[in-house]
Amino acid sequence: MAALEKIRDEQVELLVSAILALKDRDECYRFFEDICTIAEIKAMAQRIAVAKMIQDGETYTEISEKTGASTATISRVKRSLHYGADGYNTILARLRDEGVI
Repeated sequence: MAALEKIRDEQVELLVSAILALKDRDECYRFFEDICTIAEIKAMAQRIAVAKMIQDGETYTEISEKTGASTATISRVKRSLHYGADGYNTILARLRDEGVI
Protein backbone atom coordinates (compact mmCIF):
# COMPACT_ATOMS: atom_id res chain seq x y z
CA MET A 1 0.00 0.00 0.00
CA ALA A 2 1.41 3.40 -0.99
CA ALA A 3 2.09 5.80 1.86
CA LEU A 4 -0.59 8.21 0.68
CA GLU A 5 -3.16 5.44 0.63
CA LYS A 6 -2.51 4.79 4.33
CA ILE A 7 -3.90 8.19 5.28
CA ARG A 8 -6.41 8.72 2.49
CA ASP A 9 -9.96 8.34 3.75
CA GLU A 10 -13.17 10.36 3.77
CA GLN A 11 -12.18 12.48 6.77
CA VAL A 12 -8.69 13.27 5.46
CA GLU A 13 -10.18 14.13 2.06
CA LEU A 14 -12.48 16.60 3.83
CA LEU A 15 -9.49 18.13 5.66
CA VAL A 16 -7.49 18.47 2.44
CA SER A 17 -10.47 20.03 0.68
CA ALA A 18 -10.91 22.48 3.56
CA ILE A 19 -7.26 23.54 3.39
CA LEU A 20 -7.43 23.98 -0.38
CA ALA A 21 -10.57 26.13 0.03
CA LEU A 22 -8.75 28.73 2.14
CA LYS A 23 -8.53 32.02 0.25
CA ASP A 24 -5.84 34.01 2.03
CA ARG A 25 -3.34 34.15 4.87
CA ASP A 26 -5.89 35.47 7.39
CA GLU A 27 -8.32 32.62 6.64
CA CYS A 28 -5.45 30.18 7.00
CA TYR A 29 -4.44 31.56 10.40
CA ARG A 30 -8.05 31.48 11.61
CA PHE A 31 -8.68 27.96 10.34
CA PHE A 32 -5.53 26.51 11.88
CA GLU A 33 -6.18 28.31 15.16
CA ASP A 34 -9.58 26.61 15.30
CA ILE A 35 -8.51 23.15 14.17
CA CYS A 36 -5.12 22.79 15.91
CA THR A 37 -3.66 23.57 19.29
CA ILE A 38 -0.95 26.21 19.39
CA ALA A 39 1.54 23.42 20.13
CA GLU A 40 0.45 21.50 17.01
CA ILE A 41 0.79 24.58 14.81
CA LYS A 42 4.22 25.35 16.29
CA ALA A 43 5.32 21.72 15.75
CA MET A 44 4.32 21.80 12.07
CA ALA A 45 6.02 25.17 11.61
CA GLN A 46 9.15 23.83 13.29
CA ARG A 47 9.27 20.85 10.91
CA ILE A 48 9.09 23.08 7.84
CA ALA A 49 11.86 25.29 9.26
CA VAL A 50 13.96 22.18 9.96
CA ALA A 51 13.41 20.91 6.40
CA LYS A 52 14.54 24.25 4.96
CA MET A 53 17.64 24.28 7.16
CA ILE A 54 18.54 20.71 6.18
CA GLN A 55 18.26 21.69 2.51
CA ASP A 56 20.41 24.73 3.25
CA GLY A 57 23.12 22.41 4.62
CA GLU A 58 22.92 23.36 8.28
CA THR A 59 24.12 20.85 10.87
CA TYR A 60 21.92 19.09 13.42
CA THR A 61 23.47 21.25 16.14
CA GLU A 62 22.75 24.49 14.28
CA ILE A 63 19.19 23.38 13.51
CA SER A 64 18.53 22.31 17.08
CA GLU A 65 19.92 25.54 18.51
CA LYS A 66 17.92 27.75 16.13
CA THR A 67 14.61 25.86 16.21
CA GLY A 68 14.61 23.94 19.48
CA ALA A 69 13.93 20.74 17.52
CA SER A 70 15.14 17.47 18.98
CA THR A 71 17.59 15.33 17.05
CA ALA A 72 14.75 12.80 16.63
CA THR A 73 12.60 15.44 14.92
CA ILE A 74 15.50 16.54 12.73
CA SER A 75 16.18 12.91 11.76
CA ARG A 76 12.50 12.29 10.97
CA VAL A 77 12.34 15.39 8.76
CA LYS A 78 15.59 14.46 7.02
CA ARG A 79 14.25 10.96 6.33
CA SER A 80 11.08 12.50 4.86
CA LEU A 81 13.13 14.85 2.68
CA HIS A 82 15.07 11.94 1.21
CA TYR A 83 12.61 9.04 1.27
CA GLY A 84 9.18 10.55 1.86
CA ALA A 85 6.28 11.55 -0.37
CA ASP A 86 8.14 14.68 -1.62
CA GLY A 87 5.83 17.05 0.24
CA TYR A 88 8.62 19.03 1.90
CA ASN A 89 10.64 19.22 -1.32
CA THR A 90 7.64 20.35 -3.35
CA ILE A 91 6.60 23.12 -0.99
CA LEU A 92 10.13 24.35 -0.28
CA ALA A 93 10.88 24.55 -4.02
CA ARG A 94 7.65 26.46 -4.56
CA LEU A 95 8.42 28.87 -1.69
CA ARG A 96 11.93 29.44 -3.10
CA ASP A 97 10.50 30.08 -6.60
CA GLU A 98 8.06 32.60 -5.12
CA GLY A 99 10.83 34.35 -3.15
CA VAL A 100 9.21 33.56 0.20
CA ILE A 101 12.37 31.84 1.44
